[in-house]
Amino acid sequence: MASSSSKRCDNELTLGFAAPLADIDTPEISEPRCDYEYQLGMRATHRLVELLNSGPFELRTIGSRDEDQYGRKLRVVTRGGRSLGDQLVSEGLARTWTGRREPWC
Repeated sequence: MASSSSKRCDNELTLGFAAPLADIDTPEISEPRCDYEYQLGMRATHRLVELLNSGPFELRTIGSRDEDQYGRKLRVVTRGGRSLGDQLVSEGLARTWTGRREPWC
């Protein structure tokens, strides 16, 4: 059962709000600095959609911070206790979030 700090989602990502994955840094696709960043970002995006659509998942808060500086909800997506962000990191499609963005080019 989902606690007050998580939300259970059973199909496609249909949240009704923007929710950046709080535990990872992914390559930019809207304003990439090089072709490599764009290509990797597209691969990460497609892989995340596959992961989200492969079964139920939960959205959990991370620490005490609920929103980023733009008012977007910060969440970690988990399934079976494992972060889907960690899955992207293990596949080389993202980096663990360290508190600041790093260049991909």
